Amino acid sequence: MNALVKHSEERLMKVLLAPVISEKATMVAEKNEQVVFLVTPDATKPEIKAAVELLFKVQVESVQVANRQGKQKRTGRFNGRRNHTKRAFVCLKPGQEINFTEGA
Repeated sequence: MNALVKHSEERLMKVLLAPVISEKATMVAEKNEQVVFLVTPDATKPEIKAAVELLFKVQVESVQVANRQGKQKRTGRFNGRRNHTKRAFVCLKPGQEINFTEGA
């Protein structure tokens, strides 16, 4: 079914915003062979899968997404809120790997 769905390459380039480099993301990467990405709020699972496969030349097994609410913050007497974010937990097929430290 996934082979039938075609996404424009231009759209796929805009779906992934950044990799998430944090303690939790590193633990997930080591334990479950997953990679965590910040994605656009309107991105779908098939789009995320296609974008990762296109950009990093790896095979994706599955994708889970999590919508995170922005934190409430205040500066003086003014209340504000950080933006909501959407994260994608991309599970790679066995033997596949994405290394972000190589390009630095």
